[in-house]
Amino acid sequence: MNSSRMISAFSIKLSRNLSSDVRVRFAPSPTGRLHLGGLRTALYNFLFARANAGNFIIRIEDTDQTRIVPGASEAIESDLLWMGIEPNESPSKGGSYGPYVQSLRLDHYRDNTNRLIENGTAYRCFCSDKRVELLRREAVRRGAVPRYDNRCRSLSSDEIAEKLSTGTTHCIRFKLEAGPDMFEDIVYGKIVLDTASIEGDPVILKSDGFPTYHLACVIDDHLMEISHVLRGVEWQISTSKHLQLYRAFGWKPPQFGHLPLLMNSNGTKLSKRQGDIDVQHFKQTGVFPEVLLSFVTEFGGGFIRERGEATVYTMQDLIKQFNFSSLHTSSCKVDLDRLTRLNRLELDRKLQNPESLKLLCRQLRNLVLEKNNGELSPNSPTLSDANLIRLLQWGLPRMSRLEDFIGDDLKYIWFKPSHTLLLETVKDSPEKFASVLEEASVCIPKVNITDKGSFAEAIKNHCKSVDLNYRSAMKSLRAALCGLKAGPPVAELIDNIGKEEATLRLQLAAQALRKKRLNSDTQLS
Repeated sequence: MNSSRMISAFSIKLSRNLSSDVRVRFAPSPTGRLHLGGLRTALYNFLFARANAGNFIIRIEDTDQTRIVPGASEAIESDLLWMGIEPNESPSKGGSYGPYVQSLRLDHYRDNTNRLIENGTAYRCFCSDKRVELLRREAVRRGAVPRYDNRCRSLSSDEIAEKLSTGTTHCIRFKLEAGPDMFEDIVYGKIVLDTASIEGDPVILKSDGFPTYHLACVIDDHLMEISHVLRGVEWQISTSKHLQLYRAFGWKPPQFGHLPLLMNSNGTKLSKRQGDIDVQHFKQTGVFPEVLLSFVTEFGGGFIRERGEATVYTMQDLIKQFNFSSLHTSSCKVDLDRLTRLNRLELDRKLQNPESLKLLCRQLRNLVLEKNNGELSPNSPTLSDANLIRLLQWGLPRMSRLEDFIGDDLKYIWFKPSHTLLLETVKDSPEKFASVLEEASVCIPKVNITDKGSFAEAIKNHCKSVDLNYRSAMKSLRAALCGLKAGPPVAELIDNIGKEEATLRLQLAAQALRKKRLNSDTQLS
């Protein structure tokens, strides 16, 4: 290996000290929502900056214009803010190193690419897309790795001038240096890569004037004075290429560290194409932001903390615990069931705190009103703080999210059920069942519902008097109260919806059964 390349590689780690100005960046592509892998990268960069009194920058890498999702850039920054990850500089916040969107920085890439052409480390490539595709197909046919054959490296200045004079479309390629490159990854340690042995010269500026990732990130990291590049391990293989670009420009590179791969529980790689692992999904399904933050720190290391029961940490806790040197290097499996357990833990904690409890009541009230079909008013007793607190405490052992309280199995708490199931359940003797429902509605205000024996005894006695099966009667009670075939005991249903509302529902259900009997009698006559 060239000794100067080895020395410069080791000097990457030794030249910077964490006490110097730390500037890190999270640079997502706006091709979709922010997913767990991206969140983990953003969080670790943020924590690294805060732990070292540095600056955290958000930069949008939108050079692949064909894959841009409208609104994605704004959504990513919004999701980060919801999580408490606030940048010092970003597209929306601005800063002295902007613009922070790569499509607005094309002049930087063009001017610096011309520098590389002038110093002989880059060249114009006039190969058509068709020729490059044929090279790829031939490599695949031979079972080889597709690579460009560097044909245009050897063009003479006259040949280049002739092609330029005729307006031949071209891109700019970077000349890869032969031989291995060594660098010190602050997570993985010494890494040796020989990029030129497996790749052809890469395109750095496309024919449309947009840079590729490799050129843009190197130029932007230099101009924005990024001190540490912390990114996913899938980019580790590109680091050699980036170090060669730094040498070609004569710039000092930042330190590089790569985060281990996140995997699904079945061993497949997490992907932003999975609809259930983006921040917006977790937000919409009731996961608390502090829970999601704690969750992504549970796999892959990077924190000094005591091992024990699951804990939900604040952002300040995470900043204090953060220790980059304790990061793991092996891939990490993500257990989403653990996220559910953490969310239940946080819900329980919030129920114990008066201020948090008020917020939970307000959030649950809003969730119910969003589902409202006009049946409930915001001032309904059902939505009073006292009733909501009672329901929250009742539901905690079985709920992990506020959204669980408005699921299909609990809609009966807030809204009257239809009589569809009741009418299907009661096939014969609707008058007898109607009388049971009315008897129950009379009993509810008189007896202690929590004393299951007294209420059940009253219903049993009435069933005997009208010669009706007790179990069938209870099924009709359940159908009238909640519209479900299964659920909590009838006494618990009444307690959940309140005696007044339960009495009203039973009376309405009795009327529906009598109407059914009347219609049946009319048809027979």
